Amino acid sequence: MCGILGIVGKSAINHQLYDGLTLLQHRGQDAAGIATCEERQLFIRKAPGLVREVFRTSHMLRLRGNMGIGHLRYPTAGSSSMSAEAQPFYVNSPFGIVLGHNGNLTNARQLQSDLYRTDRRHINTNSDSEVLLNVFAHELQHAAGSDSLTPDHIFSAVSAVHKRCMGGYAVVAMLVGRGVLAFRDPNGIRPLVLGKRDSDEGVEYIVASESVALTGLGFELVRDLDPGEAIYISAAGEMHQRQCAQSQKLQPCIFEYVYFARPDSIIDGVSVYTSRMSMGRKLAARIRQEWHNHDIDVVIPIPDTSRPSAQELALELGLSYREGFVKNRYIGRTFIMPGQKMRRKSVRQKLNPIGMEFKGLNVLLVDDSIVRGTTSEQIVQMARDAGARKVYMASAAPPVCFPNVYGIDMPAVDELIAHQRDEQQICTAIGADGLIYQRLEDLIDSVRELNPELGSFETSCFNGEYLTGDIDKDYLSWLENQRADAAVERNNNSDTQVVDVGME
Repeated sequence: MCGILGIVGKSAINHQLYDGLTLLQHRGQDAAGIATCEERQLFIRKAPGLVREVFRTSHMLRLRGNMGIGHLRYPTAGSSSMSAEAQPFYVNSPFGIVLGHNGNLTNARQLQSDLYRTDRRHINTNSDSEVLLNVFAHELQHAAGSDSLTPDHIFSAVSAVHKRCMGGYAVVAMLVGRGVLAFRDPNGIRPLVLGKRDSDEGVEYIVASESVALTGLGFELVRDLDPGEAIYISAAGEMHQRQCAQSQKLQPCIFEYVYFARPDSIIDGVSVYTSRMSMGRKLAARIRQEWHNHDIDVVIPIPDTSRPSAQELALELGLSYREGFVKNRYIGRTFIMPGQKMRRKSVRQKLNPIGMEFKGLNVLLVDDSIVRGTTSEQIVQMARDAGARKVYMASAAPPVCFPNVYGIDMPAVDELIAHQRDEQQICTAIGADGLIYQRLEDLIDSVRELNPELGSFETSCFNGEYLTGDIDKDYLSWLENQRADAAVERNNNSDTQVVDVGME
């Protein structure tokens, strides 16, 4: 899971890209990058760190031009924090292309081999985003040949990418001096939205992972990109759009609504905030059904993502709702932190209990999901240490039992606490007095009821059903070897360096 952003404006857009990435910071905290161009000159700044750490005044002054793209990196597949894998990536041929990507190519290994053997292109990092960039560059060169580049050539290249690439991906790319391209995989797994804004000089366009980046910059949300669709906006502000996939079906990742997206975003016609409220109501119905003689005194959310669910749950059950934990805003999201040691350390630094909200009470802690169980176990103990008499746990999502292969770092099955454990065994493992999960059908209904046109979702981490049809045991074994905590820690020992392109 990463954040991507692209803007074609009528004046300098460097600060808009900076502000837009800040609004999307929750989608990636490992590295950040911006690429802009002025006429035929390209400027790139990318490095490890948060947006505010990567970009200084001197960098912003050199990011010139009226169009550009930005990327926030969230590491997957055991990748390290090396600057070399910060995005966007650049290739000179053909035409000069810079690209950022959110998702995961499940056939990246085969593509990399094909690029070397057949396409005569070399990959310098372990990132599948660089693979995707080179596949697109090769296909664009094949489509355009020696002719002048046209939107038809670009869309033809995207069509070829869809034929060659498997997995989930949302892409933003810039053709230097020409325009910005955005496209979404044929299943629409990863989100991508289009916005526009009227200025004195004409219409300006934006594409982004979430609508919050649009509204925060004063753009109007036009719509989500369709699965398989590509949009190309020229430097002059002319927009072209085309369906580039032979077959497509909207099946968005349901974990976007559970955890990743900001609550003030709208994804595929669904308010993330409203969907989380619905999750809370449905979870309350299950508690009423299965714990009808419960002795819960108070409902406490594990901030921040679970708040809407916890509030609605408390309201439905007629229970008191309290804020029992104070969150340190300067600690990143523990779910996306690489390495078990870092996650354990960060939980204690991130949350501090308010003792008076726990002392002598039976508390129900509500979380958005339970993945490894690291956070849950520590928070349950924190509640007990604060004086809680009993500690119950409720998850707004079903048990996470399988790896996610489409861009979310849910890694080796042995690191998933729900793998081959029932609810009682998980409850014992995290040290709670009781544990209850959302049903998968209720989670799906929580989102679908807000947009009945959403027929199905990507839910593989809950049910092990991989919708692209190319996932087997060999792939999962390879992915486990790449993504497991041991691999992350091994790679994190690598040296880092800052990469500046065209900004000396």
